[in-house]
Amino acid sequence: MGLAKFYFIRLVVLPLLILKIHVLVWIKTLLFLLTKAFVKGRNQLVVRTPESEFEGLDVVGYNFKPHYVDLPLGGGKALPRVHYVDEGPEDACETILCLHGEPSWSFLYRHMIPPLVKAGYRVIAPDFIGFGKSDKYTYMECYSHQLHTQTLCLLIDHLKLRNVTLVCQDWGGLTGLPVVRDMSEVFSRLVIMNTGLPDGQKPLPTPANIASCTPFLLWRAFAELFGVWLPIHLIFNYSLQKANHGVLLGYTAPFPSGLYKAGAAAWPLMVPTFSVGFVGTDLKQTQDFLAKQWHKPALIMFSDKDPITQMWPSKFEKLLPNASKKTVVGAGHFLQEDKGEEIANHVIAFVNGKI
Repeated sequence: MGLAKFYFIRLVVLPLLILKIHVLVWIKTLLFLLTKAFVKGRNQLVVRTPESEFEGLDVVGYNFKPHYVDLPLGGGKALPRVHYVDEGPEDACETILCLHGEPSWSFLYRHMIPPLVKAGYRVIAPDFIGFGKSDKYTYMECYSHQLHTQTLCLLIDHLKLRNVTLVCQDWGGLTGLPVVRDMSEVFSRLVIMNTGLPDGQKPLPTPANIASCTPFLLWRAFAELFGVWLPIHLIFNYSLQKANHGVLLGYTAPFPSGLYKAGAAAWPLMVPTFSVGFVGTDLKQTQDFLAKQWHKPALIMFSDKDPITQMWPSKFEKLLPNASKKTVVGAGHFLQEDKGEEIANHVIAFVNGKI
């Protein structure tokens, strides 16, 4: 490391991080007190977004029949109901499992589902607990990496899915790929998009990756700062390239107030950054599985305008050297929103062995 970079980190970056911690503690305390005082319904452990919040989404393309299943992930009245989209023939030879990330839901896949169904596939797009039309715990402490992976495993068992092509983005990858490791007999192919498998073994940031890590660390700090006051409308307004009012309403529909945002507030904080922990260990084991045991087809398909996951295409290429590669030009982090039909066509070509 050069002297200039050393002194820059020591005299500028570290003091700013220390200042950030002090400011965060003060603001976090204030927001916690506000939450206790003003977020009504916190005496409820599980809440359900009113169906009226989702009215009118057919105008922007989300017109799929809802499906629900109660999964044994709680007890008594706390048993959460999980929503999922299930389109196409149940006896289709191929099933496409589409997993959303933070803070989106199955609405993100509305442009991809029709062309995939038209191609003859069954398409499953669940909403993780805390998102979309699925039930939501009201306390951030109720959410964990294990909760989301277990939800996915139970749903796969419930639907008796086989010959599955996983399509994952953002936390859909961090959640879905460990499930592929544990249920590899279920999956036939992987489509990995704008995601990562951070294991926390090298604390972020380091001098070598500070530029590529900064956008994510800023987002994580933003989520940590606001908690259940997370301004989801502003997040999508900033992130989406061509978002009109109806589309923004679609993404924010599941979260009418802070009472419903605990899951969205919790997910960014689970990403291992400064230490390994359970999540880091799980994701490191998933890296090892992909590198040593996954011998089936994989497609690494990242967009060219995502600031959050820009370091990960090359890492996945090292883990999966035989994987097919595709760059989606002109799309941001939520590439399914920006280029949904194009991505669906790439998935169809991949399943047919043409990529």
